[in-house]
Amino acid sequence: MAAKYFNPYTDFGFKKLFGEEGSKDLLIDFLNQLLPIHHQIQQLTFKNPENLADTIAERRAIFDIYCESKTGDKFIVEMQKAKIKHFKDRALFYSTFPIREQSEKGDWNFFLLPVYFIAILDFEYDENTTSKFRRDVCLKDQDGDIFFDKLNFKFLQMPLFNKQENELITHFDKWLYFLKNLESFNHIPAILNEPIFQKGFEIAEISHLNVEQYEQYKKSLVQYLEVKNVFDTAFEEGEKAGIEKGIEKGIEKVAKALKEQNIAIEIIAESTGLSYEAIQRI
Repeated sequence: MAAKYFNPYTDFGFKKLFGEEGSKDLLIDFLNQLLPIHHQIQQLTFKNPENLADTIAERRAIFDIYCESKTGDKFIVEMQKAKIKHFKDRALFYSTFPIREQSEKGDWNFFLLPVYFIAILDFEYDENTTSKFRRDVCLKDQDGDIFFDKLNFKFLQMPLFNKQENELITHFDKWLYFLKNLESFNHIPAILNEPIFQKGFEIAEISHLNVEQYEQYKKSLVQYLEVKNVFDTAFEEGEKAGIEKGIEKGIEKVAKALKEQNIAIEIIAESTGLSYEAIQRI
């Protein structure tokens, strides 16, 4: 049976749910489940991500949101959804864009707005450690006291969220259940029959897309599935080898398979972490 709702992990689905003017209320409601009380969002605006990086490929599925809290405080949220090599390194690297953008010419006192880097991941980035579904990270000193509270990372490893409908307690639980299972729903579950989720289901219903949007979604879904399937297979082989070299060979196999399927080099680079030159040599 064909899916009724789109996959929210595709570039198209992610941006449709969270990156458009008409869905700001969904994004605000979701982010307020993750942000501290003093930074609950009152209003937000989207920034143009392509102005913040050297290449478009660096900013695919990543966008910055300029926020104002209910108390008037201003801060920046960096949203990401991606399966990439060297994930932690890239998370730190991407968080520097909204920091560097705040620099001012002339007599600037180095005052910075807070930055939150939030990543919704459809993969596990720390398979070799004690896995946690959610990680809230900030800079602390040797005694565990917060040293700097203006740079915060929040990672959600969605494969580790396994609550069923009867186990959902908080509004945040409901959001996670909605995102993880959206594509498999054929109707709105009773527990999600609330205005904010009703709007999410309406936006995500494939039959509501126009012809152009539907074609964009199909292309986005094919790219997502190809990258995911090839990537997962390569990493499984690497894990069986039990050595880092096996993983590296798996990465190269990903790139080669994607090239053979005529996937754009930008997408291959984003998915594997390889340079354009390395991809072209394969």
